[in-house]
Order: sequence, then C-alpha cells, then structure tokens
Amino acid sequence: MSTVVTVRIRREVKEILERGGVDISKVVKEFLEELAWKIKVEETLNKLDKLLEKMPPTPKGYAVKSVREDRDSR
Repeated sequence: MSTVVTVRIRREVKEILERGGVDISKVVKEFLEELAWKIKVEETLNKLDKLLEKMPPTPKGYAVKSVREDRDSR
C-alpha cells in the first residue's frame, strides 16, 4: 500500500531540477525510503542496546578459556 506526500518547493528550484534532467518524484521517493531504512536500523540498534544492558557481564577470563577450549578440541 502507498500514500501520497505533497511537498511545495520554489518554482525556480523545480525548473532547475527539470532542466538538469532530475526525476524529482524518483529522487524524493529514494531519499525518503533510505531515510526510513536508517531510522528503522537505529530503532533496532537501540532495542539491541537495551537488551545488552540487561545481560550480565561475562566472567573474567571467559574469552581466553573459550578460545583455548576451541583450539584443544581440534
């Protein structure tokens, strides 16, 4: 589903863009879609940060122990 968004710009700006061969509708759609994607990514990262804040820290030396166990298992 889609919706209509209307934007007013100065006539001069529109004329310059059209002379330059810019497909205004396409450019605006692409910009807004990219902006929406960035916002969605930021929201997801914020949720992950909150989730990580709730997790307890790993015990000291855990990474070293884990790597050694992996090496020894080969």
